[in-house]
Amino acid sequence: MATIKEVAMTAGVSVATVSRVLNQNGYVHEDTRRKVEDAIRQLNYTPNEVARSLYKRKSKLIGLLLPDITNPYFPQLARGVEDQMQKNDYRLIFGNSDESRQKEMDYIQTFIQNNVVGVISSTNDSDADIYAGLNIPVVFLDRTSNDRPSVYADGREGGRIAAREMVRRGSKQITVLQGPAHVRPAIDRFEGAVEILQELNIPYEVLLTTSFSLTEAEDWAKELFYKYPDTDGIIASNDMVASAVLQEAHRLGKRVPEDVQIIGFDDIPLSKLLAPSLSTIHQPAYEMGREAADLLIQLIEGHHVERNSIQYSVKFIERQTTRKVDHDG
Repeated sequence: MATIKEVAMTAGVSVATVSRVLNQNGYVHEDTRRKVEDAIRQLNYTPNEVARSLYKRKSKLIGLLLPDITNPYFPQLARGVEDQMQKNDYRLIFGNSDESRQKEMDYIQTFIQNNVVGVISSTNDSDADIYAGLNIPVVFLDRTSNDRPSVYADGREGGRIAAREMVRRGSKQITVLQGPAHVRPAIDRFEGAVEILQELNIPYEVLLTTSFSLTEAEDWAKELFYKYPDTDGIIASNDMVASAVLQEAHRLGKRVPEDVQIIGFDDIPLSKLLAPSLSTIHQPAYEMGREAADLLIQLIEGHHVERNSIQYSVKFIERQTTRKVDHDG
């Protein structure tokens, strides 16, 4: 990879002159500029974005922090962020926190050291001191914050929809898988589902889970059917957990949806490829990612922001893990 010094030698000018051309800063004679540009093309020189940002005191780098890239939902969010940032000539530095507070803090520190001009975070603790201390714009994605800009889906309504659909399709002994207590969207989904089941006076059981990890989900699926063998309707905390429940139901010889119905949450691409395909609550992950990126760009560039808390609606996607009903009924 060519260096700025090699560009200067090839063009027969000083490093300072090359720097002025790159940063469009200060006067450079047209002939000299052309020589520098020719040398850049000849050597296929790419400026170091971090070095440029330090020189100009204004970078085009954004920090993106996600909790778990093994969950296919989060790459969908990331793709929305990346596409919108790319369109506006911003670049991403990415961090995966694994839902660890220490890793999250380490990545925020890395972002700061790389002179990012803004952060998009799907943290579990949006009110943490580390965010309060940042003097750059922060947007929370798929998370809510008391006083900071955020883009998220209506998880509580998603839980309500899942419960209504489960009851409408005839399940009488429902189990609700409660997602991790430290993840706000998981609690919103759980509370929404329970609210409707209580309102309709439907008996239900609750199985507590501590993460969205697929590896652990397999254990929870086994525990669910061991504790509640007669359950005929399962509202999962997300599609990863729902897919583990579906696999365990198959292993036990239970017919889906005849013996047990399953509803997931997120509508990840995998959900339509399962057999039977998974009925789920759709969250517009890609669109949310784009919206968060757009909101952050507006904040960075000092534009007036009409709304800094943006909630997306969710909807039920009917597939094969729930029974058919008369939609007029």
